[in-house]
Amino acid sequence: MKRLLPLLCAAVMSTTAAHAQDAVKIGMLQGFTGPTESLVKPMALGGEMAIQEVSDSGIFLGGKKVVSVRGDSTCVDAAAATAAADRLITSEGVAGIVGATCSGATTAVLNNVARPNGMVMISPSATSPALSTIEDDGVFFRTAPSDARQGQIIGDVLAAQGIKTAALTYTNNDYGKGLADSIQSAFEAKGGKITAVAAHEDGKADYSAEVATLAAAGGDILIVAGYLDQGGKGMIQAALDTGAFDHFVLPDGMVGEALTDHFGADLDGSIGTNPGTDSPGAAMLAKLAEGKGFKGDDPYVPEAYDASAILLLAMQSAGSTDPAVYKSHIEKVANAPGEKIFPGELAKALKILADGGDIDYVGGTALELIAPGESAGSFRETTIADGKWKTVGYH
Repeated sequence: MKRLLPLLCAAVMSTTAAHAQDAVKIGMLQGFTGPTESLVKPMALGGEMAIQEVSDSGIFLGGKKVVSVRGDSTCVDAAAATAAADRLITSEGVAGIVGATCSGATTAVLNNVARPNGMVMISPSATSPALSTIEDDGVFFRTAPSDARQGQIIGDVLAAQGIKTAALTYTNNDYGKGLADSIQSAFEAKGGKITAVAAHEDGKADYSAEVATLAAAGGDILIVAGYLDQGGKGMIQAALDTGAFDHFVLPDGMVGEALTDHFGADLDGSIGTNPGTDSPGAAMLAKLAEGKGFKGDDPYVPEAYDASAILLLAMQSAGSTDPAVYKSHIEKVANAPGEKIFPGELAKALKILADGGDIDYVGGTALELIAPGESAGSFRETTIADGKWKTVGYH
């Protein structure tokens, strides 16, 4: 018996390794470091919750397991994002990518890695309008709506609140510039006036010069199209320190508890917008996430869960993990016709697909993919009261 123990242990280890090797790998390419770090932690967990749900079902492609392999896109370093994506594809052998977080990194990865390798990537949070028209060979999708839509929402919100003038600052990258242009166009179409526009760079110690330029032009409010862990936070700090502005409009990259934890009631009366819905699926996802170390309704968590879900459901629909085969099934599983699928029902969806049926994935965002493979999208309007984010309504 003693002689058999090493052989048995070796056999068990060999079998375990084989199972791990046989598992389908999904790349979780997010900005784990950088200006969106606090946003990404719950996002990644939301995406990985869907991956685990599929893996645990025992139904995926005849019983295959699924694992998440993380890569750090940093949000702002295109070279680092490209290198991370290349590692996921060439070294890890992932079958699809959930990511990247930010628009610039997403563009770099798509152009330099995903498209040349024919790799499907679904971003839960890259929102630049330029991504709507980028050449992608049908491999790029996003569960977050374009900032062209967010700009319209912000214009509507400001007009409804009677705000006539606003200064505008944006982080100096693809995301910030695209969102700033959209906000300015929408706000001015509503009769408002942007008094001044100033880009800001992330990573600076002092933003008083940028704030002074904006303050000199005046404005009822300061719109900060930046990142809550970086320059956007710095712009707010400088504005409060100098008394230049005390109310802010905070688009999606600024919406997170890290911001209110830092500033508290100093931001009371400020306005926030981020993708969100009051659909039944949103409440179901919030419930599903309880006790798992994150909130299911945190910004971009529903979008991350949905991105992982439709990626894996498309593979099940196609009967293949080959991106060239399953990419045409992503819109098929995401849209009607078919049985509606909500968070927590991925095993049910896998079974329907295995039996040759159709599904209409609704998920946590009431997902509907429109051409060119992006979410039609809904937005949540928030305000800060007593130092906390409060939901005002949905658009």
